[in-house]
Amino acid sequence: MDQLEATAKVFRALANPQRLALFERLRASALRCRDGSRGEMCVCDIADGVALSLSTVSHHLKALKDAGLIRCVKRGQWVFCAVDRDALRRIEAFARGVRRARQPAGR
Repeated sequence: MDQLEATAKVFRALANPQRLALFERLRASALRCRDGSRGEMCVCDIADGVALSLSTVSHHLKALKDAGLIRCVKRGQWVFCAVDRDALRRIEAFARGVRRARQPAGR
């Protein structure tokens, strides 16, 4: 998959308001982690914070994972998810490129 297709897949995943809310929850969790941990959250805890069924949350998390936005690790019977920090950097780099392209010449 080329870079443009990968970027399109990311934005398609984030275009769904429910997935965007789940991604933001995980991103906020990562930002609160100042101790070097990854800000992982158990899927059950993610589901507790939203008005969606566990199966719907799992479906949306799979779409985020398939888009490369989050990482999930199974530990025993629990699945923990965290934002992929490299994905955040790629999104930020893309946004910076768009802003630069839109700025008038001479700025």
